[in-house]
Order: sequence, then structure tokens, then C-alpha cells
Amino acid sequence: MTTPHTDRDTPAVAGLLLAAGGGRRLGGRPKALLVHRGRPLVEHAVRALRAGGCTRVHVVLGARADEVRARAALPGCVLVDNPEWERGMGTSLRAGLDSLAGTGARAALVSLVDQPGIGREAVARVLGAYASPESLVSAAYDGVRGHPVLFGAAHWAGIAATATGDRGARTYLREHAERVALVECGDVAEAYDIDTEADLARLERSFDDGG
Repeated sequence: MTTPHTDRDTPAVAGLLLAAGGGRRLGGRPKALLVHRGRPLVEHAVRALRAGGCTRVHVVLGARADEVRARAALPGCVLVDNPEWERGMGTSLRAGLDSLAGTGARAALVSLVDQPGIGREAVARVLGAYASPESLVSAAYDGVRGHPVLFGAAHWAGIAATATGDRGARTYLREHAERVALVECGDVAEAYDIDTEADLARLERSFDDGG
């Protein structure tokens, strides 16, 4: 007997990894290719999404996309090219949401490749708060909104319309703050970005990424 599909089924939520940045403050080294525990950072981020419960994962690439494809093992992922990546994270978010159109996904769980301290536990908590295509969910760290974030499909058009520069969905989330469910993750994840040489040293102290 086939179990009926409902909005609470985990496959309804796709993982969306934004991994297009060029690492300008890291001397032009794309963050997706930074090495952590012997493998490119993009692999760890994908593994965290999958271990947290996302069976479908789309990865948005930009800077040195061909090299990322050649060096990173990303089997089963949908790789999305963003030719406008230099214009900021907003373009990658729009490209990623566009790539999910027609897939049957009812929500996108968005994570960033340069946050290795956010692993499967945070992904699982945010994913677990999904209820319907109207859902807006965000991880929180001591009550402050962070990543990952989950956007129900009902919000994708509005997010795409306001995603400019490096602000991503920040404007949309601020305008709909009363609808955002915050899920505390500060006890299982560390929400720091890899932006500078000093940040690279923190990679070895990051939380377990699921594998």
C-alpha cells in the first residue's frame, strides 16, 4: 500500500546550497574549493544538507564553476550555474529558486557554503519546522536569525523580487518578520563565515558536518 504524500513529507523540502562566491577577501579563492578535512568545502556543505534530511540538493555555482565540478564529488546534486555571481548572493538565490521551479519542491532549505560550523543538526531542526508551502523558518543563535533558512514555495516569487546584491532574502525576511518561525540552533552549530585568512583557522574547530 502506498503512503499518501503530504505537505509534511521530508522530500517536499529541497536543499539549496549557495556556493558561487569568488572569495575576494581570501585572495580570489572560491569558498567552494577551500579544503576542509581533505575535501572541498562544498562537499561538506552538501553532506550536511543530506545528513540533515534533504534528499534533493541543488548547488549554485559561479566562480571557477568548471573547477568546482572537476574537483568536488557531488553525485546526485543538481548543479546550477549563476553567470551573474559577481553581482552578489541575491543572484545566486534567485538562480537557485528558479532551478526548483517544476520539481515539485514545496520549500527550499537554504544554506551557505562558507559556514562549515553549521551541520546536520541545525539542518534537521530547521527542516523539522516545515509545515506547508507557507512556511518561513530560520535557525537562530541566541535568538538572532541566521542560517540555514527555509522558504516555503509560496514565498519564492516575493523573495526573488527583493533579492539584490549580497542581501539575499534579508529584506523579505525583515518585512515578514512576524511570520518567521525561529528555531534555536546555538547549542548544535556555530554560525560564523569564512571571510578572511584568520577565519580559515576556525575550520578545524568546526562542528561535525555529518560525515
